[in-house]
Amino acid sequence: MTRLRLMFRSTAVRLSGLYILLFAICAAFLVFYVTAMSERILVQQTRDNLVEEVADVQRVYERNGLNGMLRMMERRARQPGANLYVVAGPTGEIVAGNVASVEPGVLGNEGWTRLPFTYQPYSESGPARRHLAIANVLFMENGLRVMIGRDLGEPGRFRGIVRRALMVALTIMGVGALFIWFGIGRNALKRIDRMSAASQKIMAGDLSQRLPVGRSGDEFDRLSESLNAMLGRIQKLNEGLRQVSDNIAHDLKTPLTRLRNKAADALSEDNVETRRAALEGIIGESDQLIRTFNALLMISRVEAGSIVAEMSEVDLSAISADSCELYEPVAEEAGLSLGTSIAPEVKVKGNRELIGQAIFNLLDNAIKYASESEGEPDVQVVLSVDADEVRLAVCDNGPGVPPEKRGEVTKRFVRLDASRSKPGTGLGLSLVEAVMELHGGSLVLSATHPDRENSPGLTATMVFPVLKP
Repeated sequence: MTRLRLMFRSTAVRLSGLYILLFAICAAFLVFYVTAMSERILVQQTRDNLVEEVADVQRVYERNGLNGMLRMMERRARQPGANLYVVAGPTGEIVAGNVASVEPGVLGNEGWTRLPFTYQPYSESGPARRHLAIANVLFMENGLRVMIGRDLGEPGRFRGIVRRALMVALTIMGVGALFIWFGIGRNALKRIDRMSAASQKIMAGDLSQRLPVGRSGDEFDRLSESLNAMLGRIQKLNEGLRQVSDNIAHDLKTPLTRLRNKAADALSEDNVETRRAALEGIIGESDQLIRTFNALLMISRVEAGSIVAEMSEVDLSAISADSCELYEPVAEEAGLSLGTSIAPEVKVKGNRELIGQAIFNLLDNAIKYASESEGEPDVQVVLSVDADEVRLAVCDNGPGVPPEKRGEVTKRFVRLDASRSKPGTGLGLSLVEAVMELHGGSLVLSATHPDRENSPGLTATMVFPVLKP
């Protein structure tokens, strides 16, 4: 009983029940409409036949007189399924025909009877049964009255047959609809139960669970796919949060301890210059921590999508050229050469500040790990466009990143062993990847020179979707 109550509470079952009710109302209307129209058509055909019969009687009367008309009516009255023929006197008494009696008043008015009337045929005896007919009454010159009519039993029987047939068909359809309704309810309830079971596991903390998706592609499957995408996003954010918490506890413990030791040393120093140098070191460590937390806040803001509303059409060529111009002195100071190959007037939809920050991060990484060489730029920025993508690549000739490690270096605070001696926090590529996800693109890492064993270099490519007109 509980399962039945749950089934009747489901939207699918209620909608199915409403559809069945509306179908029953429409079907009932259709039954009465079809039967009424069928009867009306048959009655009209009967009237048309009687009009032809009356015309024949009048022609025979004009050509052969009363005797000829009576002989024709007598002959036709004996045929199977004959019309009703009555010859009555001036006072309405029946003198000839195949009808024993008619409803009073029918023979008193010339022309078509206004309403169907009752009569009794000669073939019946005893109490008169209800026989309905329509007729046309003619007043002859000699005072006789001739009635030619037709029994309405055939249209009535046809109406009953059609109505019974439609009712049987609708009854079968109704029973089938009830079984279908019950089946739809059970199927919907089973799918909801599976979704509820998965939801219970998710609420219990297992974010790896996903709602079941069938092959029908209906609204349940589309809803499950949307919710699964949302769960994937939530799982990724939770994993990032957990990773950040672990990495903050691990990677920031050392600089905080160093900061605390420098403060203790400064407090115990009596020499003013030594104390001043210690305090300046403390300020430098504090600035680095502030930059780290600012980077974390920016990544969180980007991943939350709070900057989507600030996007507009921007000139990626100009942003790339400005970024290279700003970092060119930094490269020269490091003894490196910075080359560019930037396609003109490349437009994308995005946030200028975030894209610029992402390019700064890639340039900073490239300059940090590149090595001086001859014959080609040590760091190169290439902006190109094809039919489907806009690709901004920042290439260096440094030690590169092994293919199996490229998925890890975009995580927060992850730094390879070879780069531990370099300054940084391990958040640069994480911010770039978050920015690209916000812009509907991706960050692709590859080797600049795959054929070189010692210095394959790293090419970080920001892939943007083409701006459609």
